[in-house]
Amino acid sequence: MRPESPVCPSLVAWGNAWLSGHVGLDEAADHVEAVAGPVVAGDVPLRKYLANLRSDGLHEFRLALPAPGDPLGLSGPPTFNSSALDAGQAAVAVLRDRRLGLVPVPDRRGSSYVGTRLEVHDAGPVRQDLPSLAEAEHELSSAMRAATEALTGVGGPVQARPDRPESGGELAPGYPARAHRVSTLATRLAAVLVLAGDRGLTSSQVAAGAAALRDLDRAVRRALVAAHHAIFEPVRNS
Repeated sequence: MRPESPVCPSLVAWGNAWLSGHVGLDEAADHVEAVAGPVVAGDVPLRKYLANLRSDGLHEFRLALPAPGDPLGLSGPPTFNSSALDAGQAAVAVLRDRRLGLVPVPDRRGSSYVGTRLEVHDAGPVRQDLPSLAEAEHELSSAMRAATEALTGVGGPVQARPDRPESGGELAPGYPARAHRVSTLATRLAAVLVLAGDRGLTSSQVAAGAAALRDLDRAVRRALVAAHHAIFEPVRNS
């Protein structure tokens, strides 16, 4: 499962919209499977799995977008952290008395079936040190300006910009307008970061912009996480 895959962002966005009463279970599951293909958690179909979690006290999904050296959204245990880092993403289901870490992996059965399997792990306590939406938006703007300044004048062949960014980072009904704005910008910048790795630059050119791009990548991931958590703070983040 590629880190830029929208599986976990979609699960968190539409799962939270369902939990907060803005959409129904079928609509939420349809949107997740529109980007992930058929989804099972363990061996249980997505709709049944989500309904079972709700019966067990599910009240929130949290997004994790870790990268090497930056376990963003993760709080253990090590087996969950390692799987999430390999995937570049995870969703944490927050229940009354426990948390479950969901890590997507490709699910291929035979020659035609392509879907997603969510590996289910025990997860640690919810991280309390994640950025607010306002903090993440400020960091994203600062990192974007710094990256633009650092890369100005850096040569090398630049691939054409896509007509529209790859899917991923879209939010669901019920999220405040500011969260939609931050998520849209972060998603577009994530697509730019993918292109930046394919520019054919020399080693000296790469070194000149590497730090700025790392900072921008971190800011993009933090912005996406903050935006996907903002549905439960509509007044403060609107």
